[in-house]
Amino acid sequence: MFDFNFQLSKNKISFNDYSLVIRFLVDDENLKKNLNDLDKIYNLSLSEIQKENLLSKDITQIRVPTKFGKPDEIIIHKIKIDDNFNQDYFRNYFSELVQKISNEKINSIHIFIPKFKFSNEFLNDKNYLVQTFIEGFYLGNYSFNKYKSDKKSNKNLNNKLDVIIYSEDEDLKKDIIKSTEIVMEAVYFARDLQNEPSNELTPDDFVKIVKSKAINKEIKIISFDEKEIVKREMFGLYSVGKGSVNKPRFLVMEYKPDVKKSKKPKLKKIALVGKGMTFDSGGISLKPSKSMGDMKNDMAGASVVAAVLLAASELKLPIHLFGIIPLAENMPSGSAFKPGDIIRTSSGKTIEIEDTDAEGRVILSDALHYASKLNPDQIIDFATLTGSVVVALGEFVAGLFTKDDKLADDLLRSGIKTYERVWRLPLWDDYNKLIESDVADVKNLGIRWAGSITAAKFLEKFVDKKIKWAHLDIAGPSIHHNFRSYTNKYMTGFGVRLILNYLNEISK
Repeated sequence: MFDFNFQLSKNKISFNDYSLVIRFLVDDENLKKNLNDLDKIYNLSLSEIQKENLLSKDITQIRVPTKFGKPDEIIIHKIKIDDNFNQDYFRNYFSELVQKISNEKINSIHIFIPKFKFSNEFLNDKNYLVQTFIEGFYLGNYSFNKYKSDKKSNKNLNNKLDVIIYSEDEDLKKDIIKSTEIVMEAVYFARDLQNEPSNELTPDDFVKIVKSKAINKEIKIISFDEKEIVKREMFGLYSVGKGSVNKPRFLVMEYKPDVKKSKKPKLKKIALVGKGMTFDSGGISLKPSKSMGDMKNDMAGASVVAAVLLAASELKLPIHLFGIIPLAENMPSGSAFKPGDIIRTSSGKTIEIEDTDAEGRVILSDALHYASKLNPDQIIDFATLTGSVVVALGEFVAGLFTKDDKLADDLLRSGIKTYERVWRLPLWDDYNKLIESDVADVKNLGIRWAGSITAAKFLEKFVDKKIKWAHLDIAGPSIHHNFRSYTNKYMTGFGVRLILNYLNEISK
């Protein structure tokens, strides 16, 4: 891993030893001329083969040494601005770059912000463009090797790397580096939690880690043990977690900035709810063994909520936030809840258990009711809730469920901007019939069809109808997949950048 030192610079260019320059050229009718100009600026004396390679259809970049070693090398990268070009281009590019140079001796990278216009509205904002650069470096640099006995396989472990970004733009914010680093530290925190093995991250461990991270931050934290959970009649959470030797916990985080300092007459109040199954075996309705190890990530929603609250306090966002996190392990045992059980939740509503592997929605029933009692302006929950949503949307998109069009549009836009994309699915009342119970208020599982929708309809029953609510089913994109260079090895932390962007936008 590299230890980054990001800097913004306007005109002063100074190359130290082992330096690498990156220049971007647009693939258009001026490509040949612009390539020749770069050749002269850096005195590269490019060969005809090198030029023809970059001008060809299939080659996107060349890497060449300079004559006098200042800088040592230059990468010339060609960008085709067409329908396939998107706001994740540089994030993905720099992620790949960091991985490729991870074992090279490089002390500094010098990046020149392209002067040409993009077809993408977000990247024409120079501040956001720089943010995607920095995010790419961090995303590509992430690893989870704390349990490896030999951590020296990467030569650049904790090696300092200066990354200097040059721009003539006077409007670049001085704090863009710091604010982006705070966001990426939150992503790292969420990813670290998600990648922890469940034997090292029980419900109680989760609470202790979050409490330790919140020290000296503007965050209040309370937590309930199993006795307090029972006292508060949170039998949804208690029933799911009682089968494990690691008993359930309920965590509440609150970030409330000073109204005077925020210069806002009234702060929006948002409750974020995160599913916190630190491991899900399926319980009595046991899962197949294949890929069960990935169920250590069934607390991805909880990790996102905790990371966002921590980052919001660092960023001083002018918004009142609650983080509501129910935590449990779903294990088979003599004391585990069973198919056919009827559970009374803290809302007073009862649940007939059809399948103990549909446990996440059961623990969220108590959390959403608790959130509703706080009377927030909005409730947004994050949960690795169903495999059905992955069947519907694939591994790289989250399902979005809400009846509020404005809330949906705002989340969709933040998803597009951050490339943590969401897609709205129906939440029509017709689907209620699929989870009707003859013996309780609702069943925890419907028929085979529309599984992600019936799960969302189940959650809806525990949210106050007067409160705007959105449910994000992140079962696909939170688990490692091969669609981006920064998602293929580890659990992804999906949702942190998305919701921080959303909160930043609505708090303006």
